[in-house]
Amino acid sequence: MTEAYIYDALRSPRGKGRPDGALHEVTSVSLSAQMLNAVAERNNLSGHAVEDVIWGNVTQVGEQGGCLARSAVLLSDLDERIPGLSINRFCASGMEAVNLAANQVKGGAGQAYIAGGVEMMGRVPMGSDGAAIAVDPALTFKTYFVPQGISADIIATKFGFTREQADVLAAESQRRAAEAWEAGRFQKSIVPVRDRNGLIILDHDEYMRPGTTAETLGALKASFKDQGEVMPGFDKMALMKYPELERVTHIHHAGNSSGIVDGAAAVLIGNAEFGRAHGLKPRARIRATAKIGTDPTIMLTGPVPVTEKILKDAGMKIGDIDLFEVNEAFAAVVLRFMQAFDVSPDVVNVNGGAIAMGHPLGASGAIIIGTLLDEMERRDLTTGLATLCIASGMGAATIIERV
Repeated sequence: MTEAYIYDALRSPRGKGRPDGALHEVTSVSLSAQMLNAVAERNNLSGHAVEDVIWGNVTQVGEQGGCLARSAVLLSDLDERIPGLSINRFCASGMEAVNLAANQVKGGAGQAYIAGGVEMMGRVPMGSDGAAIAVDPALTFKTYFVPQGISADIIATKFGFTREQADVLAAESQRRAAEAWEAGRFQKSIVPVRDRNGLIILDHDEYMRPGTTAETLGALKASFKDQGEVMPGFDKMALMKYPELERVTHIHHAGNSSGIVDGAAAVLIGNAEFGRAHGLKPRARIRATAKIGTDPTIMLTGPVPVTEKILKDAGMKIGDIDLFEVNEAFAAVVLRFMQAFDVSPDVVNVNGGAIAMGHPLGASGAIIIGTLLDEMERRDLTTGLATLCIASGMGAATIIERV
């Protein structure tokens, strides 16, 4: 089978996903087009250079609807003969775009793809698509649906994680992110965002809160306690599903959960022939990809079984992985991953994660693949694994190897 290589990985800085955020006036299609143009410019691509653009996006309504991928191609400077495909696997959409592109290349369906994703959470609010998983009683009762914050608290309750542990992890994410930015570790991948006049409006992750400590986080109110215990009382739904739990302990809040932000990311994937034709040197090969369905109520445990699956499929074990990126949707998600595999915090999210820098849903999967590759190069490591939990109970993972 043909190998699929990563030739480039880039992202926008993440802006606060609200009206006072730096990217609020930038549309989803504009930000996507800027990322596509950056890939083409950085790699001297012209003409019908790639087979397709596969673009992840979660809330596909309004400006993010209507096959955003194709719209982005048409707004960009790419050749109009390049089509576009928009996909949605919730929080793993950007990763699934990369994995799908890689597997297309491996299967011989084209020499190269641009894959990634976007989410402008300040312009297209999360949940505004009215998804059946959250609003159709026939489905919500069947799946014992609870919001993700409640799911994260169920994980903490079931696996014994305390508020203090979650806050320590969150504070460390902030510290690592600030240190990484100070050291310039993200500069290789960051593409500054420009307004319609071509002026740079954001060149750094805007959401970070340097100086955050576990002690300051300790003063924050648990965000999902009222939602669980009072109205609409989702804890009762959870306890119907998990009667072995006496109660749900609510430990998550705004400081140890991922931030609502705007952002986009893109990865250039191709075979060896593509690289030779364009004078490009591959940075890594995509060794394995995987996805899996999991319990839809607790919902966010996917990184554990999908990691087990991808390692088995690849004939590997956890000790073969040098570095990990586990999306910080909530602190308990990362704590559970480290607990399940007895992995040291020293090799997980070493430059911080979504708790510090934000989680632009459709882009995050592509972002963490690029972050992982950059750090593997910096540390001269060989093998890395990126994984995300996914709404409604799924998991996705990618293993990359430097070449």
